[in-house]
Amino acid sequence: MRSRAVVAAQILVGSLTILSGCALKDPPDHAQVTHDALPNVPIPEAWQSAAGAGGVEDQWLATFADATLDALVAEAIFANPDMRITAARVEQAAAQLKAAGSYLLPAVGALGRTGGKLGGDFTGTSGVLFKAVWEGDVWGRVRYGNRAARETFFSVADDLAAARQSLVGLIAKAWFLAIESRLQRDIARQVVADSERLVSVAEDRARVGSGNDLDTTLAEQTLQTSRDALAQIDLAYVQAVRAVELLVGRYPAAALEPAAVLDALADAAPAGLPSELLERRLDVMAAEHRIRAAFSNVEAARAARLPTISLSAGISHITSDLFQLQKRDDWVKSVGGTSVLPIFDGGYLKAQVEARTAEQREALALWAKVGLNAFSEVESALAAEASLREREPILSKQLDLSQHALDLEQVRYRVGATDLRTVLQQQMVVYSVRTSLLRVQSEQRVQRVNLYLALGGDFGIEQALATANAMPH
Repeated sequence: MRSRAVVAAQILVGSLTILSGCALKDPPDHAQVTHDALPNVPIPEAWQSAAGAGGVEDQWLATFADATLDALVAEAIFANPDMRITAARVEQAAAQLKAAGSYLLPAVGALGRTGGKLGGDFTGTSGVLFKAVWEGDVWGRVRYGNRAARETFFSVADDLAAARQSLVGLIAKAWFLAIESRLQRDIARQVVADSERLVSVAEDRARVGSGNDLDTTLAEQTLQTSRDALAQIDLAYVQAVRAVELLVGRYPAAALEPAAVLDALADAAPAGLPSELLERRLDVMAAEHRIRAAFSNVEAARAARLPTISLSAGISHITSDLFQLQKRDDWVKSVGGTSVLPIFDGGYLKAQVEARTAEQREALALWAKVGLNAFSEVESALAAEASLREREPILSKQLDLSQHALDLEQVRYRVGATDLRTVLQQQMVVYSVRTSLLRVQSEQRVQRVNLYLALGGDFGIEQALATANAMPH
């Protein structure tokens, strides 16, 4: 017959197993979170600003059709320090999740010692002890803690994905700004070259008597101003290139060669629906996981105020050279259970429930903040893109007219029908419009990246990782 201890142990284990299987409370779902966090924010059916029709682009990096940019992104995935830091944090969260899950399993340990009459503590005892302890998760405290750790891991993983998106966005925007800086430098060099020609024309007119010293002085003054502007733009260009190199993870040597043109931009990007945004944005998803983790922490804190029940079992064998033991050569087996009920702790456990509840309210408020910011970023990016798209043809037309007016003024100056100041003024108008047009074209691409990031579309991580893995490291 089985001993009463074994029968009691089996009954206790069966009871704890049944109790430990009690269902946990479900955390609030997305609809409930949205209702609780944004009770006074009706979500519109369409964006208030102009938007392209269709679903959000999930391969947005490819829409720029820039092979160099694709290679820079692939390089940054492995070389950028911020990416490595975030990846390490995800590994930490994964390890903490494993640690939290370990509390659901029994803890098994062994103790052994040996020694003669004068060894150890002078008792002459030797032996070995195996012991297993398992806490029956009757009220779900351990399981709630494990679920909180799992939700925390998911939030950190979403943060990593969001950090990748932001990094790719920064690289793309820095790349476009570097191209713009190169083109602005080309314009500045053209200004210097044109200013040098005006100096030559003014000197020639002064020699033949149709000009004067004032025109020559004005031309020289404009030339020096242009050279100073070129020096400043040269510095801005170098800094823009170094910014790209730093984001990629290279030494900032300003050795990268930006493209010589801004490639054509695709038509208006599809923006999807506002109602879909909160379920697609990675930062919103991460915030929602933190709400669920906070909910589980509250329930775990409440369960900690209830009795804990644990089961222990052990087997040992002990001998002694100095003392006569009752059963010297037998293995001793033991099994038992323990129940602990908190009676008085000065209000500590109650305060823990209040603290975790406040953390849950904070997580909900943070979700609302992230969600409203997501809507704002999309609307702002859409409005900026629409404005820039409207300005580009206006500036293009203005540039054509300004260049034509400059050509006419130069002819009039050569035949003596006007003075140099009029030519210089018109020349500055032309270069100002060229610079503004280039700024708008570059900003269009920057705002397109901002829109892709705001919408939560993926840049194409699988393709980028495949490219990165194929690169030498």
